[in-house]
Amino acid sequence: MDSLCCFNPQVAGGRSSSISGKGRSFKSPVKYGFSLVKGKANHPMEDYHVAKFVTLHGEELGLFAIYDGHLGDTVPAYLQKHLFSNILNEDEFWADPSSSIIKAYETTDQAILSHDPDLGRGGSTAVTAILINNQKLWVANVGDSRAVLSKGGVAIQMSIDHEPNTERGFIENKGGFVSNLPGDVARVNGQLAVSRAFGDKNLKSHLRADPDVEQDDIDSDTELLILASDGVWKVMANQEAVDIARRTRDPQKAAKQLVDEALDRESKDDISCIVVRFKA
Repeated sequence: MDSLCCFNPQVAGGRSSSISGKGRSFKSPVKYGFSLVKGKANHPMEDYHVAKFVTLHGEELGLFAIYDGHLGDTVPAYLQKHLFSNILNEDEFWADPSSSIIKAYETTDQAILSHDPDLGRGGSTAVTAILINNQKLWVANVGDSRAVLSKGGVAIQMSIDHEPNTERGFIENKGGFVSNLPGDVARVNGQLAVSRAFGDKNLKSHLRADPDVEQDDIDSDTELLILASDGVWKVMANQEAVDIARRTRDPQKAAKQLVDEALDRESKDDISCIVVRFKA
């Protein structure tokens, strides 16, 4: 099943306009499914994902991520390939996952900015989830891709949407500004609609790339985890997404139903969703 984890099929002229797949844990009842659909914008698909289980030092890790790119797909593609390996290669990962995740996010951003000049020009959000032995869950994010946990049917947001208005103080202290034009969302320097992101070399002096990190223990009430890009969250509340995902036991179908619902609600952006179901 793992071979499906990051499958981005190629078609003439670029990546496929839709991607889906599923997999499962080797050691527990946990299953996952994902669905990604290109939005209506006139550019190639800029969302990438990771969904897989790996065994490391005898421990099983579930690795799940959504990377929502902008100004091209080079940064999310780089994150898909490198971010989790950078986290797991941190010396203190097993002793201190939170600090290791923060450090790896920042070193990965520095690598993007110092790489080929063209790589850091674009940017990407990230929301990542690491499930350790189906017992501990670590969620981190920069930007507005979001993670939502369902416990006993109640939606719990595990990430923080990094929006320019909520981090205006940092941006202005660094010499930037936040625009709030009629009919548009708030933007950093009139350009970017998130206040934290990987890459974005031209805005980096006014942006952050350090993640917020949350941890949760998996217990008998933990039902499912949803990771999705803002193509879902722009048109759907957390509880609505949880209610839809709980209707089906097949996480791939649940992810597709969330994407279809976002399309029905006229979401125009690339739409990406991973559903992790903890119970059989």
